[in-house]
Amino acid sequence: MTQAKARYARILVKLSGEALLGGGDYGIDPTVLKRIAGELQDIVQMGVQVAVVIGGGNIFRGAGRARAGMDRVAADHMGMLATVMNSLALQDALESLGLYARVMSAIRINEVCEDYIRRRAVRHLEKGRIAVFAAGTGNPFFTTDTAAALRAIEINADVLLKATKVNGIYSDDPVRNPSAARYARLTFDKVLADKLNVMDTTAIVMCRDNRLPLRVFNLNNPGDLTRIVRGEDVGTAVTNE
Repeated sequence: MTQAKARYARILVKLSGEALLGGGDYGIDPTVLKRIAGELQDIVQMGVQVAVVIGGGNIFRGAGRARAGMDRVAADHMGMLATVMNSLALQDALESLGLYARVMSAIRINEVCEDYIRRRAVRHLEKGRIAVFAAGTGNPFFTTDTAAALRAIEINADVLLKATKVNGIYSDDPVRNPSAARYARLTFDKVLADKLNVMDTTAIVMCRDNRLPLRVFNLNNPGDLTRIVRGEDVGTAVTNE
C-alpha cells in the first residue's frame, strides 16, 4: 500500500469500550482486539497518522453507576481508569504486530503511561506512532465522545471516525425499528435538531463549530475502517453543509 491511496493524512478513531466485548458480557475479547489492531496496522502502512480514543463501558460505566446512586464524580473517575485499562490492552495488541504505540492519559498515572501533552502527542503521530488517548478529558461529566472530538480538534485531525454497532446513522434505532432509514450524509445541525443520538450533544457541537468532519461506521464489518481511509463511501458522513 502507498500513501497516495489514503484520503486522509491524520485521523482519530473513536472506539466504544463495548466494541471490545466481542461475544462476552464483560472485559476484552482478545480476538476482537487483535482484529482492530490489524486494521489500524493497515492504515498506518498507508502512511496515515492514527490516534485512538477508547471508552470504558466494557469494564465500568460511570454514568450508569451515577444513575444508580453512586457519586457522579467518583463514578466518572472510575470510568476514566477503565479507559486506561482498555488503552493499555490496545497498545499491547499493536506492539505485538510490530507497531509503535503510546498511551497518553488525561489523568496522571505515570507508572503505566504518559501524561497527555498536545505537542508531544503530535510529535508521536509525526514519528509514525499510534497515539492512544486515555482517561477521557480528565474531567467528570464529560463523555469519551466529547474527549474524542476535543482530541481530534487539538491534533488537527482531518476526520473523526466513530465506530458503532451499525453501519451509520439511522432515523431510529434499527434494532427496535427494522424500517428505520439509514442516512448516507447529514449535517451536524440536522443531527442536533432530530436528536439522532450517535454522539452526545457536546461532541456534535464541538465538531460543528470547529468544522471537523465526522463519519460513523460499523466496526463489526471487517475492512470498513480501511475502506473509509481509502476514500470509499462507507457509513454516514456528517459535515457542516
